[in-house]
Amino acid sequence: MTSQAPATRTFRVGIAGCGAISRNHLEAFSALDNVQVVGVCDVDPDRASATAKTWGVPNAVTGVDELLALDLDIVSVCTPHPTHEDVVLRAAAAGVNVLCEKPIATKLESAERMVEVCEEAGVQLGVLFQRRFWPASQKIRTAIDDGTLGKAIMAQCSVMLHRDPDYYNRDAWRGTWENDGGGVLMSQAVHQIDLLQWYLGDVAEVYGKVNTYRHGDYVEVEDSATAVITFTSGAMATLEASTAVSPNLGIQLRITGETGASASLTEFPEGSDGRLDLWAVGERIVVEPVHPEGVEPNVDLSSINGQLIPFHKLQVKDFVKALETGTEPAITGKDALKSLRILLAVYESSRTGQPVRFAAVQPTHAAIPELRGREKVAL
Repeated sequence: MTSQAPATRTFRVGIAGCGAISRNHLEAFSALDNVQVVGVCDVDPDRASATAKTWGVPNAVTGVDELLALDLDIVSVCTPHPTHEDVVLRAAAAGVNVLCEKPIATKLESAERMVEVCEEAGVQLGVLFQRRFWPASQKIRTAIDDGTLGKAIMAQCSVMLHRDPDYYNRDAWRGTWENDGGGVLMSQAVHQIDLLQWYLGDVAEVYGKVNTYRHGDYVEVEDSATAVITFTSGAMATLEASTAVSPNLGIQLRITGETGASASLTEFPEGSDGRLDLWAVGERIVVEPVHPEGVEPNVDLSSINGQLIPFHKLQVKDFVKALETGTEPAITGKDALKSLRILLAVYESSRTGQPVRFAAVQPTHAAIPELRGREKVAL
């Protein structure tokens, strides 16, 4: 008698939203043998039909409920930021697992509901932060865990990007508080904020400022931000982010661990694979140019998204594997909730002029003595 291997389950997938980023999701799901994309959905019927035709998808619909009615196992959410909650709640009610584009939502209470409802429904909620899947990002995480860096104690993050008016004008929802939820923090730097909390842990306090320097004639939201972030471990980080930069300077994130070793991750030009431009361990420093000569700095959004497809593929593969094995995906809704909480705290701190405190900080070796009476120094 010959034993037969169990049949592989085929996951039925629907794509909600046929905008620019849907290409990445369609590429990623289509690359898997145990996945079938059975439907796409968009409020614009022509765009839905064109997407379905291009990708050979059998169904094109204009409503989320119509999409969910296609007996889905997974819905991939590629709609504008504030609409994520409605799609996710409908999917959870239908018992459909969700892979959602970042940011998870634009309001904290929305994200919290999404996480809670998916848990109650017993469905998985994953959120796209594909830069965690860069080999360089993974190497830093491993160096923290295996003691090469040790516990991260300091970080500096610079997100200095170029966006032109066409970027904001191509979609009516871009650049508005109501429909975009924010500017450079919400749409771009959220990726690096995710990496910061992945490396340094839970946040205790955020103090930040936002401003609009270059794009104020056609956006409501910030194009620039700075923040000082303190973590419950006592670790500290600084963040600067802007879309008012020309030419694009790309993204750098440097981590220093308790061993004294440091590593720096760079993304230049934007959308290219993250690489280690600094590895300072032991007695040696290995470096690469942050801005190599001859590289075109300003890259259009289509090219940025296209270069990230291999890492969308890795995260989508991880999500499907989690469903196969009954485990959690690498990046959950709870993880995405953390990055949203941090960036919203920058907005709140900028509005009030005060730090936003989440939790206590673990005691450190050096405490600042309290100054009393004549010991106080006038600055």
